[in-house]
Amino acid sequence: MLRNKEIRRLTLVFAAITAGALGAGFALTPLAGLLILIFAIALGVAFGCFTHTRYRRLAELADQIDGVLHYDDPLVLTEMEEGELSILKCEIAKMTQRIHEQNDALQKEKSHLAESLADIAHQLRTPLTSATLILSLLKQDPEAPRRRALLRESEALFAQMDFLITSLLKLSRLEAGIVPFQNQPTDLSDLIHTALQPLRIPMELHDITLKLHIPQGAQLQGDAAWLSEALENLLKNGITSAGDHGTLTIIGEDTPLFTRITIHDSGPGFKPEEIPHLFDRFYQGEAASATGYGIGLALCYSIITRQGGRIIAKNHPRGGALFILHFPKPAPLSDESLTGVSPGCQSTPL
Repeated sequence: MLRNKEIRRLTLVFAAITAGALGAGFALTPLAGLLILIFAIALGVAFGCFTHTRYRRLAELADQIDGVLHYDDPLVLTEMEEGELSILKCEIAKMTQRIHEQNDALQKEKSHLAESLADIAHQLRTPLTSATLILSLLKQDPEAPRRRALLRESEALFAQMDFLITSLLKLSRLEAGIVPFQNQPTDLSDLIHTALQPLRIPMELHDITLKLHIPQGAQLQGDAAWLSEALENLLKNGITSAGDHGTLTIIGEDTPLFTRITIHDSGPGFKPEEIPHLFDRFYQGEAASATGYGIGLALCYSIITRQGGRIIAKNHPRGGALFILHFPKPAPLSDESLTGVSPGCQSTPL
């Protein structure tokens, strides 16, 4: 205890006061001096016991903190009566709990990163192996028609790898939160037509009927370029699901509180066990196409949620897959925020 500077100072002050009181007491009568001495000894013993108990509890708390730091032991909350030490112990317990939660989250992120790297390696290995095989065949100098076919196949494989790497880079940037979104009013009709433009020819080839119901003048708040990419991925998914001679329906809804986009295809829909995993990276359902990588829906989810929107996937009651995109409208500025004067105040002209 005496290693503490404050305790040493308090002990010296107490000794000085006791000595002065004893001198004055014995100067008056020996009995007064004896009473002062007994009182000083009792007070010193009580202070010593109290301080010793306090230091013992601090030592126990320090041992528990050391166990948390070095041996991952839980911090046991005992003797929670009122007092500064109990408040300190409670705050430390909350801090250690927060550290444990963050450590668990980091472990999950680490595991997720390892799984993602394994998935990336697996996805890239297939086209790379095929491209290597094609190059070895080309070295054998096949005939011109066969050589042209091999070159076309290798170009397709490299295009797949380029798409995979580009999509992964976009998804990584989005998940890292380093994409600067442009938060601007965007016309809903223009956004949907921009997303549909690259898909017109595939829809014609597969004889897919498009039904559009977009209210005139509907708008949403966000980055038009990224949102059109998310919609394009969702529409690609709908075209694949609908198949030949299918139907793709896009419905927009505009209210003062939100803007909603509904995409419904006439395909078989989702299996119930698939729905919770649809937006997971690299997830491919049983009905996934051979050229799919399981990145498109994960990219859509990240783009939409990073801009304050929500996306829900489910089966339509009449059959087919249904995607619902929900974008809240920004709160309108009040007269008070525009003028800087509260409604109850009046400005006086100068």
